[in-house]
Amino acid sequence: MSASLDEPEVIVVGAGLAGLVATYELVRAGRRVLVLDQENRNNLGGQAFWSLGGLFFVDSPEQRRLGIKDSYELALQDWLGSAGFDREDEDHWARQWAREYVRFAATEKRDYLHALGLRVTPLVGWAERGGATADGHGNSVPRFHLTWGTGPEVVRVFAEPVLEGERKGLVRFAFRHQVDELIVEDGAVIGVRGSVLEPTDLDRGKASTRAVVGEFEFRAKAVVVTSGGIGHNHDLIRKNWPTERLGPCPETMISGVPAHVDGRMLGISEAAGGAIVNRDRMWHYTEGIMNWDPIWPDHAIRIIPGPSSLWFDANGKRLPAPCFPGFDTNTTMKEILATGHDYSWFVLTQSIIEKEFALSGSEQNPDITGKDFKLTLKSRVAKGAPGPVEAFKKHGADFVVADTLRELVDGMNKIARGPQLDYADLERQIVARDREVANKFSKDAQLMAMTNARQYFGDKAGRVAKPHRILDPAAGPLIAVRLNILTRKTLGGLQTDLKSRVIRSDGDPLPGLYAAGEVAGFGGGGVHGYNALEGTFLGGCIFSGRAAGRAIAAELG
Repeated sequence: MSASLDEPEVIVVGAGLAGLVATYELVRAGRRVLVLDQENRNNLGGQAFWSLGGLFFVDSPEQRRLGIKDSYELALQDWLGSAGFDREDEDHWARQWAREYVRFAATEKRDYLHALGLRVTPLVGWAERGGATADGHGNSVPRFHLTWGTGPEVVRVFAEPVLEGERKGLVRFAFRHQVDELIVEDGAVIGVRGSVLEPTDLDRGKASTRAVVGEFEFRAKAVVVTSGGIGHNHDLIRKNWPTERLGPCPETMISGVPAHVDGRMLGISEAAGGAIVNRDRMWHYTEGIMNWDPIWPDHAIRIIPGPSSLWFDANGKRLPAPCFPGFDTNTTMKEILATGHDYSWFVLTQSIIEKEFALSGSEQNPDITGKDFKLTLKSRVAKGAPGPVEAFKKHGADFVVADTLRELVDGMNKIARGPQLDYADLERQIVARDREVANKFSKDAQLMAMTNARQYFGDKAGRVAKPHRILDPAAGPLIAVRLNILTRKTLGGLQTDLKSRVIRSDGDPLPGLYAAGEVAGFGGGGVHGYNALEGTFLGGCIFSGRAAGRAIAAELG
């Protein structure tokens, strides 16, 4: 029993972004908070630290300066078209969270973060461009605002005031404390019990031991669960995989999140009476590559691609519209898995990789993460791909580089996990596409999408290569990338009302228990529905953590 910690008013389970935001709001209200986390202090900020720091804003000054006309109405149309809410009970609160979150993104969100010191880069990215209809999936306009400082900066602006609260005695951290049970008395959650884990000084992100050296029990007036999703728990992913909707679960999956993202608190909260909804809704990426310099087990990096690379399935067949790079994640996932294999291929040129390849993760973008303006200009504007991209091209197990298509296909076949690719068939498809480049117009849907993208200054200047023949030697060398399924986000979770109170299976709030962030499906048990518009995960942690902290502060009076 750890008796050294003062009696808290609120217990926060999880020191990731949502937990920090909830704690920040509680500290502002003068409340005493105990923050528990199963990792050590080096991991403060959790998964958010490793993120690219993308934020979804609507009708921002950055958008307006670039001539982008956005509005709450357009963003909500995109959100609802992407979410596809179709479950009366499970989506009851998610629908309400969606409307409130988009309103937040269109009004208070930017000012709220700006006041804390967060800044964004001037070029707005166009992520998850969607399908083919105005009311369907995807962003109608660019909305991906990149934090100047990436994920560590998003963490910093909340961590610093929380650490100041620690110095003032309002906040206590209990690291290496793993919650095993929520204490329920008279139908209300009044505390937590768990195991004290063996101390460790491991660096951030490293997988730590689960050796138990003690026990603990703490009680409080409210408990907030902010423990994240199931992204590194492949057993839980397989158990909940939506086979009927997406196809068979991939045999090979690589992990886009650290090992501590294990989903333990979902089952523990459910055992205490909380309702879990939308278990089958997940957000995994199709453009995963093995990290040649890993931090955690099966460490994967996502390529965030521009729209020009040709995308082929494991059999060497070009994927159909709208399965283009950066357009429709889940539809592309379904197409890939329909082959019976769990990987696919990009085929591109040096000209494309130099302008269109970005890598997810704060550590893969040292220029922006370090807020180094000169290095950013040098790496993003100068000829050649950014250093981290070139490093993957040189060292990555998924990359093949060759001067001729014949040599490229031979290299692809050496690392294929499934069928051997037919050179003549691949050549036929690439040549057919290349013939379409002779004119500024085309019947090729991907070339049409590229032409559309280049109407936007941000894409033309920094994201979309000038259309050219893939087999043009002047654009070479040729590059192929084997793309794997990368596990990332849990879109379902604990159902919560707009105050972040956890809902019981009978529809009423479970007294004393709140949840925020990924464990709550970023709000309501699934604010994204079936699809995400990108730049919305950090924002969902911020919005739901803010709601939890403010609601508890108001409840305590």
